[in-house]
Amino acid sequence: MVDSIDIANPVRTQAILNQYGLHAKKKFGQNFLTDSRILDEIVAAAEVGPDDVVIEIGPGIGALTEQLAKRAKQVLAFEIDPEMVKVLSETLAPYDNIEVLEKDILEVDLKAILAEKFGAGQAVKIVANLPYYITTPILTKLLEAGLDWENIVVMMQKEVAERLAAQPGSKQYGVLTIMVDYFAKAELAIKVPSSSFNPSPKVDSAVVKLTPTKPEIPVEDPNQLFKLVKGCFAHRRKSLWNNLKQICVRNDADKEKVEQVLAELAINPGIRAERLSLKEMTELYQALAKASLL
Repeated sequence: MVDSIDIANPVRTQAILNQYGLHAKKKFGQNFLTDSRILDEIVAAAEVGPDDVVIEIGPGIGALTEQLAKRAKQVLAFEIDPEMVKVLSETLAPYDNIEVLEKDILEVDLKAILAEKFGAGQAVKIVANLPYYITTPILTKLLEAGLDWENIVVMMQKEVAERLAAQPGSKQYGVLTIMVDYFAKAELAIKVPSSSFNPSPKVDSAVVKLTPTKPEIPVEDPNQLFKLVKGCFAHRRKSLWNNLKQICVRNDADKEKVEQVLAELAINPGIRAERLSLKEMTELYQALAKASLL
């Protein structure tokens, strides 16, 4: 019989930590969520139902995993900490629809794993309380993995969450904003105070929901577009022109071509990359590629 007291209950969480002699490991960015209300809101935001396959990243002691398993068809969780994997085998033992893989999410071929376990083209929902120190690499990995995903609902540091939905010209706007905008609509779904965790982090958190969308200007290889975007933001305080020189200009002929491209697109070379929307950045990418500058 499934324990009637949820793992996220503060008393049960502390009991599990005491039983196994656990403590949050900074190197893995561990903080244990102990607010059942927030967990319910996360699962509701992801619209998890009985036909869904859900990927979770960093399940910890299983608080969110448990709530997902109660509603989903199958939960596939990736946990890098071998100590936690052992604990999960016991805390989640009552559930037969959870598989925990002791793997680093940044090192695995997600598409291949899903094809092996569920067949090619399996649609998934991705739900996670992301380690703050690697939020951006994980989001980048998920977006570039070529998965068929229905939504991504992830908790992260509030400052990073605000970057995902930032507008051009703002301080929060950057590479991650543009990358997310290419694939999805970002929505700040839930604000999470630091008091919801054991131990409490020094910053507040937020849950972001990503809903897949089609880009206004699709490109054959988005990763090449993002490579240009990263180059344009390499020195954020420098002008777009100064960054482009490092990417595209090898001789005087290249310099003239870049100047011509910017003129044709009516882009001021003196502006910073943060002023360009996804559409403008994509048009710049296509023009530079056509001029054999990339």
